[in-house]
Formats: sequence, C-alpha cells, structure tokens
Amino acid sequence: MPSEHPGDDLAELIRLPDGTRARLRAVVGTDRQVLQDMYAAMSLVSRRGRFMAAPPRLTEPTLDYLVDAVDQVDHVAVLLLAPAGDPEEAPVGVGRMIRYTADPATADIALAVADDWQGRGVGSALARALVAHRPPGVTRLVTVVAAENRASLATLAGLGTIDRVLTDGVYDITVTLRI
Repeated sequence: MPSEHPGDDLAELIRLPDGTRARLRAVVGTDRQVLQDMYAAMSLVSRRGRFMAAPPRLTEPTLDYLVDAVDQVDHVAVLLLAPAGDPEEAPVGVGRMIRYTADPATADIALAVADDWQGRGVGSALARALVAHRPPGVTRLVTVVAAENRASLATLAGLGTIDRVLTDGVYDITVTLRI
C-alpha cells in the first residue's frame, strides 16, 4: 500500500564503501536551516561545483525552491546523514531530481556533498537513491557539471550511458539510465 506521505519510502539505512552507516531520508519542510548550514559549511570550490556560483548564503527564494517546492513525486530530494545513529550524526550530502514538465522522461539531477565527506561514496549513494526513487517514467537525466569536477562526472557515468558536450569549461550532461 502506498504511503500517505510522499517521501516516506525514502527513509533507509545504507553503508558507505568505507563501512560507515548512513541514514537516507526525504527533505522535509523543516530542513531550510539544515540546507543553509550545509551550504555555509561548504568550501568555495564545493559551492561552485554544486551551484556554478558561490553566493555567501542561500537566498530565501532559493530555499523556497530547494525545500518548499519538493513534492517527492516530480521533485524528489533526499538528505544523507552519517554516522547513522551516532550522537554526532549530521547531514553529509543532499541530492535532488526534478522532472521536466515539457519532457516527462527527463529530469535534472543535482548533488552536494559536505567537504569532509567527499570521496567516501556519499554522492554515489545519493545518486543511486534518487534513481531508485525517481519520478515515474524518467529514463534520462540532464545536468551541467564543471569540467574539473571529476567526482560528479564519475558518479553520473555510473548511472548509465553518458553523453557530454563541453562548452566554456562546463559539460552539458545527458545520462540514459540503465533500467
């Protein structure tokens, strides 16, 4: 029986490649400050890698989009917290997938990983979770990635067949998902 609350099925425990237990959960309306704090703690390089810009803080309209616009159907967003169950458990990554209204088979994907957790499989775990819980009918992902962001390029390549076009140091990426 489907849950009465979209996103309830996103809660799960996972293990990162280094053995760390992590908890995946849906982004909810009370996560505005969580996302603001995660963003503030990110390095300038990480901010640019995720947002292609690095304003000092997320604006209220941006937070509206990142939190309030999430419906867990066409706009799926998840947080990964680690170490799961530990008193020090904290958000280490956030990911989202947003279906394009004009092309329901296509969705944008975006991932952000806390600096101290990069290279530990957080991005890949978020990407796999998003693909598993993607909007119905989505078979293709599109996004833009800075050419030097090798970790994101590798994560996306792990999801399916990747096509990329380089323009001015930024790749336009299309991933045809393995279904």
